[in-house]
Amino acid sequence: MNASTDTIEPPSRLLQFLEVRAAGELAGTLAAWPLLRMAPRGDGHAVLVLPGFSASDTSTRVLRRHLAGLGYDVHGWGLGRNLGPRAGVREAMLDRIDQLHESSGRPVSLVGWSLGGAYARALALRRPHAVRNVVTLGSPIASDASAASVRRLYDWVSGQRRSSATPGPRIYRAVPDEVPSTSIYSRSDGVVAWRASLQPEGPLAENVEVVGSHLGLGVHAPVLYAVADRLAQPVGRWKPFNPPWTLRAMYPDPQRTPRSQN
Repeated sequence: MNASTDTIEPPSRLLQFLEVRAAGELAGTLAAWPLLRMAPRGDGHAVLVLPGFSASDTSTRVLRRHLAGLGYDVHGWGLGRNLGPRAGVREAMLDRIDQLHESSGRPVSLVGWSLGGAYARALALRRPHAVRNVVTLGSPIASDASAASVRRLYDWVSGQRRSSATPGPRIYRAVPDEVPSTSIYSRSDGVVAWRASLQPEGPLAENVEVVGSHLGLGVHAPVLYAVADRLAQPVGRWKPFNPPWTLRAMYPDPQRTPRSQN
């Protein structure tokens, strides 16, 4: 992991207010549900979906239902609300990955929303042999909690309080070189600063931009399609995201996206 003394400012108040879009994004996804069934189908391997901060498996129900309908063996994290790095949480998630890996005999894909994505990347470092790929949604993978508009609540709930006068270093949360990783983000994210969701791109690492809110990432049609496409990549034959031409309008031009957080 690389550290920097630079910090990333949290989203503006305007972007925070615009998080009300999430309800409309869910409505749009429900209307487009039949079209989402056209996404690439899965091969039945296990997928573990991790919720964001303060959320539970209820928040990922639409995403899990979508993936299950495409043929994946989908699982919620089963640990109640995600209240930050509490004692025993990491061990419980590692045990879950081990169980799914051993029972299926195949590596497990990890999909994490917001803080859940940061968890997913950390878990992949601990279990590279058991993880097939990692997909994160609006996750703070290139900064500390100061890049999120909910930082104070996070500090209080997680017990990791820190003076605002002493921001933490920017930390890039890496994944093993052999594990493909996709970071899906939105420049209009009102919770996590979009720059904090960028990873250095490489042979097995990419950033995919969508347009939408943070709270709607797990229920937004472009995100659901992209997640399904990424999970459908054959082992050993991973390629960067390239949506069909009929859907390219849903994804901003990648040429304007910085290739790293620096």
